[in-house]
Amino acid sequence: MENSFLPDDFGHNVGYPVSSIGKIKKIVFYAVGLIVFLSLFYFLFLSAPGNFPLGTVVKIEPGMSLHSVSSVLKKQHIIRSRVAFEILVIIWGGEKHTISADYLFENKLSVFEVARRISEGEHYMAPVAVTIPEGFDANQIGDTAALELANFNKAKFLLAVRDKEGYLFPDTYFFFSNANETDVIKSMSDNFEKKISPLLPEIISSGQTEKDIVIMASIIEREAKGEIDRGVISGILWKRISIGMPLQADSAPETYKVKGLPERPIGNPGLEAIKVAIHPQDSPYFYYLHDKNGNIHYARNFTEHSKNVVKYLKQ
Repeated sequence: MENSFLPDDFGHNVGYPVSSIGKIKKIVFYAVGLIVFLSLFYFLFLSAPGNFPLGTVVKIEPGMSLHSVSSVLKKQHIIRSRVAFEILVIIWGGEKHTISADYLFENKLSVFEVARRISEGEHYMAPVAVTIPEGFDANQIGDTAALELANFNKAKFLLAVRDKEGYLFPDTYFFFSNANETDVIKSMSDNFEKKISPLLPEIISSGQTEKDIVIMASIIEREAKGEIDRGVISGILWKRISIGMPLQADSAPETYKVKGLPERPIGNPGLEAIKVAIHPQDSPYFYYLHDKNGNIHYARNFTEHSKNVVKYLKQ
């Protein structure tokens, strides 16, 4: 069959065959349809939701499944389509490759970018440094953390750590800005276990319990002024216990009335105080005192100690 042509204004057959025009119209139709479909698909599944919560922080907990993560993001209006997110995460790093962290979404993001960030752990949260000095008790730790962390509740913290005094390891910690008292307790408790674990064989060899070592270390931390003093004071205090003499430690007033160690730690000791509690330094001294400037003066017996009291404290 011959192709027919469209006539021009003068009746001449020019231009494309009618069948070709039909084909072009079909191509244009399908192209426009594809563009519309892709646009709708992107809008409905891949683009950021219109109510994307700018500046929000989403917490991805350790051990959360990909399905659970997508559910959280959907409820928070971070993504439109859970299916699209889960497929993209699997493409980026495997089904189980979602990294737990607190994620800050400061701008609207497509599901592509959300999936990539959670797969690679790009949380964009600047850490807040919280330094807990050696010897701080729970109350002091609570005050320090409350100053740095807006979501930290000191009252809840103190209630939760009633039996953890001595087992909150002093150190510099880096928390997300939205960290709360639970995060602080976990970090400090885990750090204590990490630090004490290698010392357990030495504690057993010392003949003391871990509890007694931690209690003694907490007293040493408060009584000593520096590295050298820690070891000597540890030796003095353990000697007093061995002969049934009261500890008479100013940092633990009850030790003037009751022999032996207090019932619980008086603060949270650092690693060096724990080590010298395990390995006390031998010396000829039984007494020591702090002068008005905090310097320590030792004495072999009560007579020498009395002279030091007159010399350094009664001037």
